Amino acid sequence: MACAILLPAAGASQRMRGADKLLERLGTAPLLRVIAERALSASAHVAVTLPPNAQARAQALDGLPVQMLPVPDAAEGMAASLRAGAEWAMGLPADALMIALPDMPDVTAADMKALIAAQARRPDQPLRARTAAGVPGHPTLLPRALLPQVMGMQGDTGARALLRTHPPRLFTLAGDRAATDLDTPEDWARWRG
Repeated sequence: MACAILLPAAGASQRMRGADKLLERLGTAPLLRVIAERALSASAHVAVTLPPNAQARAQALDGLPVQMLPVPDAAEGMAASLRAGAEWAMGLPADALMIALPDMPDVTAADMKALIAAQARRPDQPLRARTAAGVPGHPTLLPRALLPQVMGMQGDTGARALLRTHPPRLFTLAGDRAATDLDTPEDWARWRG
């Protein structure tokens, strides 16, 4: 199965109160770079959406073979990134598009590979990661046939409406990896602790 991976990184990181969550360090590198490297180990086709004037985020990806997708209407919300990603994926020989949120430091390359393998077993239905306790989370994989619908999305609700119409299978990731996202300085402090 050929699966493209989208890292929607066009958000404003507003809850970080002046800092950029995607540039927080994960070891020696910015989180955005680490997640992009993990995605590249799972797929040859990785794209990152970026808002206007995102030089620091672009620099964090310097030298990586990722497709950077500018999102001039990023202020609209998640749908702007998803539309850009779906349009990009439609131009590839991809059977599915994985949406992997780049503020989730516990999702590993092995997790991404396992999700792609699970998608290959039932390629016509969406797939969504969940925690060991059964809480739905991310990443989410969408079959190619649904990408035209993604290209018509509006607002900041992500793919929720699409997944209500096309219920995903759930795939368990260990622990809370599928739900651990770091949006605030307090989230980062707890996670680092």
